[in-house]
Amino acid sequence: MLDFYKNKKMTNLLPIITQYKADTQSVYNTWFIDNDQRLKAFRTIRRGVLQVVEDIKNKTFPNDFKGSSLEFVLNCIAEQKQVFVGISHPFYWKPKLRIPDIYENQSNKTAFGQFLENCVNAKSEEQIIREVIQLDALKIKGLGPAVASILYFLHPTLFPPFNTAIVNGFNVLFNDKKKLGSWSEYLKIREILIETNHKHKFQLSNDLGAIAGLCFEVGTQKMLIGNHDYLSEDERNKLEKGIEKRQKEIQDEKQEESLHSEMQFHLLKIGQSLGYNAFVASNDRSRSYAGNSFSFMSPDKFPVLNCDKETANTIKLIDVLWFEKGTNSVICAFEVEKSTSIYSGILRLTDLSYSIAIGHETFYLVVPDSREKDVIMQLSRPSIKQTKIPIKYILFSELRQHCDALCRFGDSHQIMTKIAKTA
Repeated sequence: MLDFYKNKKMTNLLPIITQYKADTQSVYNTWFIDNDQRLKAFRTIRRGVLQVVEDIKNKTFPNDFKGSSLEFVLNCIAEQKQVFVGISHPFYWKPKLRIPDIYENQSNKTAFGQFLENCVNAKSEEQIIREVIQLDALKIKGLGPAVASILYFLHPTLFPPFNTAIVNGFNVLFNDKKKLGSWSEYLKIREILIETNHKHKFQLSNDLGAIAGLCFEVGTQKMLIGNHDYLSEDERNKLEKGIEKRQKEIQDEKQEESLHSEMQFHLLKIGQSLGYNAFVASNDRSRSYAGNSFSFMSPDKFPVLNCDKETANTIKLIDVLWFEKGTNSVICAFEVEKSTSIYSGILRLTDLSYSIAIGHETFYLVVPDSREKDVIMQLSRPSIKQTKIPIKYILFSELRQHCDALCRFGDSHQIMTKIAKTA
């Protein structure tokens, strides 16, 4: 179908952007705008990248992708779904091809770690571009611009994510023939997207995820431009199946959001019953469950935290926090995860452990029963077990079943250990 667009230079993107934003099922609405997990991901992934750097420095980074801190970070990004489906594939260790050559080659491993560290700490796009050029000059086999999707979560206003669908969509929109696998091609795509984004900054966003999402929609042919009569019957059937699949994904997401809200409700209710100030995530205050508004269950004024503003804003995004009344001391932190998201919640809690005073805090991951084995495996990772505050987990069914009993018989946060498990 992409052949239809050949030689059709897109000079006026405004109608296309309008169509993109108006489609309630486009990634603009389902991922970029209406997705709390995306907002929470940036600091979380940044902390995960720092763990990769630390592992490489300490020579504890393995000679395989599986089980590495890099796998954990990329799985966290992949939980964003849609735009980032398949992000891990370029980083899988392919023994026969010896690619990507950042596992067995210590020099390349070190260079990759230095690249990530310098990009995390960079204060300008010139610094990062210089790092990209230096990395490219090393010609490390198999290490291409797929790394740009990591850069996006470090500097979302400077570097767009990058994958096959985004490149395909870019080529359609700009009548180009850019290819995958080349940093120089990526940098050219980046320049054009930034320039285009600037021209349409009032319709899009400073965050380059919005325009990358537009490329993704066109590249996956979920969004068609112009007359659809050219489609063959097979192509039309394929398109309709794709639309049905996306509608099912959105319905599943809504069902998971409802479960997420239910678990937050139980945690707020228990926290209040135990005599704590129970706060829901700042971006969830407008939600409710069974007619109970979270803004009425959670105090209006969040405690003043002894940390910088960025860290404080991140802490406020934790799904539920319990504070001792009259203090700014976190006593319990809960991250409620969906069936598709485990890694990001773990990273947020480990990140939080580096940001608050260590006292009697307890961290919990609240997870669907179907993901228990996966949770145990992830919490058993050495890098997670070594965090300052151990993470326990609670199953959805246990929280739902015992909520009223915990409220009735509990006298402190220690009552949660009755239903909590350790890996």
